[in-house]
Amino acid sequence: MYQAVKHLHLTCVALSICGFVLRGVWMMTDSPLLRARLTRILPHVVDSLLLASALYLVSQLGGVPAWVWAKIGGLLVYIAFGMLALKAGRPLPVRVTALAAAVLTFAWIVSVAITKLPAGFFA
Repeated sequence: MYQAVKHLHLTCVALSICGFVLRGVWMMTDSPLLRARLTRILPHVVDSLLLASALYLVSQLGGVPAWVWAKIGGLLVYIAFGMLALKAGRPLPVRVTALAAAVLTFAWIVSVAITKLPAGFFA
């Protein structure tokens, strides 16, 4: 069961970042697809599965190691940058900078998961 949930988690990670970057491109090009119903609903479904699978995987660890806490902190930063990037009404340069910062934060979170070190690629 652990391996199946881990694969689900990794699939959701890939879908989440691909969807986020795609929405970022649509934001930069002012595409009407950004306002489509599926575009507004699907990320929540994917991210809910991602969170549920993460909670299951952490429950199997027998404790919460420091690297998991680092990922949680990084996730909060990623969400803040993502909200800034995709929320309408902000100047485009601010949104593009926030998009880049969110993608870099996401890369750091992945590096923490791979290395199992709280500093990730900064170690």
